Amino acid sequence: GAMSVDSITDLSDNTSKLLEALQLSHPHELHPRRSRGKKKPLSLNPITLQVPRIVDRCCTHLEMHGLQTVGIFRVGSSKKRVQQLREEFDRGLDVFLDEHQSVHDVAALLKEFLRDMPDSLIPRDLYGAFLSTASMEGPAQLDTLQLLLFLLPPCHSDTLLRLLRFLAKVARHAESSWDPKGHEIPGNKMTVSNLATVFGPNIMQKEKPGEKDAGALNFEDSAAIILVLQRLIDHHHSLFMVSPEMQCDVLRRLFQTDPDVIEYLLRRK
Repeated sequence: GAMSVDSITDLSDNTSKLLEALQLSHPHELHPRRSRGKKKPLSLNPITLQVPRIVDRCCTHLEMHGLQTVGIFRVGSSKKRVQQLREEFDRGLDVFLDEHQSVHDVAALLKEFLRDMPDSLIPRDLYGAFLSTASMEGPAQLDTLQLLLFLLPPCHSDTLLRLLRFLAKVARHAESSWDPKGHEIPGNKMTVSNLATVFGPNIMQKEKPGEKDAGALNFEDSAAIILVLQRLIDHHHSLFMVSPEMQCDVLRRLFQTDPDVIEYLLRRK
């Protein structure tokens, strides 16, 4: 992960949490030349993305070398090589992944990291809430998912978004295609449904890894996890954006209750 932006920790706990949930975001969104009069959504992420190096490097490697690999995430890997890579990342080494690494080893490493996080990517205290959205439909389901995403700590939110963008890209290469010369480009066969089946149990966990009954999900929970992750992959572009209306409501409330926070935001701008 990374430190929170600027000196956010100097503010009170409640204020800090609110700002972490609704940051004013990336520099280009604060640019004075931004087109006036347009209601442009602001992204949820803070200025400094808090994504673990191992996640970003694995995703980038697979985007470069694994999109045409049939059965990626389902084909076996070398346990020895995966363990070696894992130990190098754990020691804080600047691990460089290139074409010499097997995509299956890197894919296994990514799954292992997500599975073994001390708290799952979707925190366990929100497990039931996320799961309950599986029984909803249409706009109500997406609106509820978005509000739940706003509750994630910044490091979880940023990492989840990085993962979802990557999974959506993998899914776009699931089917075979043809280049301009008529040569077939093989698809990886990993549809959104297949990806949700593989990654769902790794990012949504009811129990800690190693605890009694960990991984022993009933059929209903498993099906719900897969459905929720499918929705997150399919709609990640809109789910991680804070609407101008909500942004305005938050700033208006802050102006009434915590004017020092408004000062902080203006100074940063």
